[in-house]
Amino acid sequence: MISYFTIFIGAVFVNNIILTQFLGICPFMGVSKRISTALGMGMAVMFVMTLSTLITHILYYSYLKPNGLDFMMTVSFILVIASTVQMVEIIVKKTSPILYQALGIFLPLITTNCAVLGIAIITIQKNYTLMASLWYAFSSAVGFTLATVIFAGIRERMALNQIPQSLQGTPIALITAGLISMAFMGFAGIIH
Repeated sequence: MISYFTIFIGAVFVNNIILTQFLGICPFMGVSKRISTALGMGMAVMFVMTLSTLITHILYYSYLKPNGLDFMMTVSFILVIASTVQMVEIIVKKTSPILYQALGIFLPLITTNCAVLGIAIITIQKNYTLMASLWYAFSSAVGFTLATVIFAGIRERMALNQIPQSLQGTPIALITAGLISMAFMGFAGIIH
């Protein structure tokens, strides 16, 4: 039996969805210019990832697998994720218009965020129970949020510094992301 503590530490630090599995790079790079926006995106991803994993797990084990429709997994999961994101977008627009404007195009892009689909598929591949799948999805979303907020904090500080012309913008962001990824590699070996 797998420990929930092990799942959490593994998903947040050791196998961070962005920094070691390289899933969800688009919102990581796009929404990480301000900490508040990164945190808002992280919360939206946390909600979408956990809810869509719940729905996809139930769909897979109660309908697709028993009926021999395993090959429809990816298409079905994409439809579930798109519907969930649409629901979140409507809720965020009504409850927090400022966050909705700050997230801009990146909120609908959660639909195509490969991290959300990746987690739903990984939980099926690892043959997790429903509770373990939900915990893994939540933990991965916490790791996504942590990495995005750390990156946003560094980018806010970099905006105050003089950066050579040739490295401004995307080049320095990619170098910084690589360094953060290397720092997270230091957690490898904590769990196996």
